[in-house]
Amino acid sequence: MPQLNPAPWFAILVFSWLVFLTVIPPKVLAHKFNNEPTVMGAQKTSPDPWTWPWY
Repeated sequence: MPQLNPAPWFAILVFSWLVFLTVIPPKVLAHKFNNEPTVMGAQKTSPDPWTWPWY
């Protein structure tokens, strides 16, 4: 049965993984994100006390 011959399918599998691992990751990592994290200042701000209207 010819579909059980692994020779052509193994080569296709290896070639497709080589494409996935060499071409696609640099394209994905080249994207720039809109909201980059910003560095917070070293000064800590104290929170304002909450005035509870029902207390």
